[in-house]
Amino acid sequence: MRASVADDLAGRPGVSPWSLCAGSDQVWFVPDVQPAADEVAALRAANARLRQVIEARDTEIAAMRASYQVQLDALRAQVAALAAEVADLRARLGQNPRNSSRPPSAEGLAKPAPRSLRKKSGRKPGRPKGQPGATLEMTGRPDALVTHEPGRCHGCGAGLVGAPVTSTERRQVIDLPEDIGAVTTEHRIISRRCSCGTVTSGAAPAWVTAPVQYGPRLAAVCAYLWHGQFLSRGRTCKAVGELFGVPVSPGAVAGMVRRIAGRLGAPLAAIREALIAADVVHFDETGFRVNGKLARVHSASSGKFALITVHGKRGRSGMDVAGVLPAFCGIAVHDCWAPYDGYHQVTHALCNAHGLRELQAVSDAALAGQWCWAAQAADALRDMKHLADASLVTDGTLHHVDQAKLAGARHRYHSALLLGRRETAARAGPLMRKHHALARRLLAREDDYLRFTSDSRVPFDNNAAEREIRMSKLRIKVSGCMRSMAGAEAFCAIRSYLSTAAKHGIGMLDALTSAARGAAWVPETA
Repeated sequence: MRASVADDLAGRPGVSPWSLCAGSDQVWFVPDVQPAADEVAALRAANARLRQVIEARDTEIAAMRASYQVQLDALRAQVAALAAEVADLRARLGQNPRNSSRPPSAEGLAKPAPRSLRKKSGRKPGRPKGQPGATLEMTGRPDALVTHEPGRCHGCGAGLVGAPVTSTERRQVIDLPEDIGAVTTEHRIISRRCSCGTVTSGAAPAWVTAPVQYGPRLAAVCAYLWHGQFLSRGRTCKAVGELFGVPVSPGAVAGMVRRIAGRLGAPLAAIREALIAADVVHFDETGFRVNGKLARVHSASSGKFALITVHGKRGRSGMDVAGVLPAFCGIAVHDCWAPYDGYHQVTHALCNAHGLRELQAVSDAALAGQWCWAAQAADALRDMKHLADASLVTDGTLHHVDQAKLAGARHRYHSALLLGRRETAARAGPLMRKHHALARRLLAREDDYLRFTSDSRVPFDNNAAEREIRMSKLRIKVSGCMRSMAGAEAFCAIRSYLSTAAKHGIGMLDALTSAARGAAWVPETA
């Protein structure tokens, strides 16, 4: 019955067999409803909107990812820059006189134990075996004789006057006299009238020009203490007053020194002429405070001659005024300061002491236990120096250098520089750029740095020039600065004169006394 009813109803229009629901005695019929077209369109529109929202979100997420990637890249670059800056600051903090051009005084109380860049030579400290020593010796002509007689016998207490002498023990004391005060000499210039009526006057020494004045020896002592032994001007006045009983003012000391410097024209011209004619000359320059401003002191030295000048500027103008480099055609030893390279008529030899310090700075910045190209270059450079020194000690030439060992050391040196240039080619950060510039410079100027291996006249370093220039730094360290350029020029003239005189075996005080008398010592240049 149910099946027939269902079949009958299923045949009716609008009723689907799938709309018949069974499950009880009754049959429920659900009419088959067709979806409306507008509802489908609405669903499709909603789906499209959802797709647009999703696409917009995807685009936004992609943009955010790109933005975050840009920020991440910027942060990574910033971290790398900061890391490079930290490395540069750490390298600066680690600078000392052994790996930079900083003076030893810059280390202060934190100065570590000395550590030379040179390897140990194996020579023991002290006087070499076989070299004669020096000690105080008795003179056969003492200036004074003091006899010490015994009063009474230590045995019986009897007097010893007239008793026989059994022995005499001699003891000599070298001392200064109690009175070493100044002596005032009056020069009386007599004028006499001849029978012919002519009045003729006597002639005083050329340096006696004023009614009352200080003598040449006292002027020489003042210049000696001030610019020879680097006392301050005030302490020079005090020393002269206490030692010789002569009160002098700072202005008087400055005047005496200025007059002595003004009489050194002939010695300085001879020194300049000798330097121009020399085969090898050392050059250097340094800062010098004058009248509150930074001037530059330039030095040129060779053998027994040294010329020190001062100029307000650092560059070629100061070296041109010194008058040596513009006319010099020999071998110029100097550091790698660019203005020196402007003198194309000279042969350049660069200071390896500066190079070793720069290589040491690169080694100090490397990681502990890691191979460093700079360490290999420095070791090879020292090996070449030892080979050259061993030959020079033999007969003053390079004929005895082991050429195979020298070639091997130079190959290791050159290879290390090539590796250093490659390792630092990225130049990531100031420190790496500095190391890259060092490797490139050492390669480009290799012949100039290693000239000491092929020419026996060329030294390994420029220490001779630095020794001359060091006196100006000592002057500024004591006095702070020079009050005027004229005072600075007087100091440099006197230092040139004294340094050259000392190298010729002439005492500073004698040389200054001669200059104060108007007859300055002039070195022979032949």
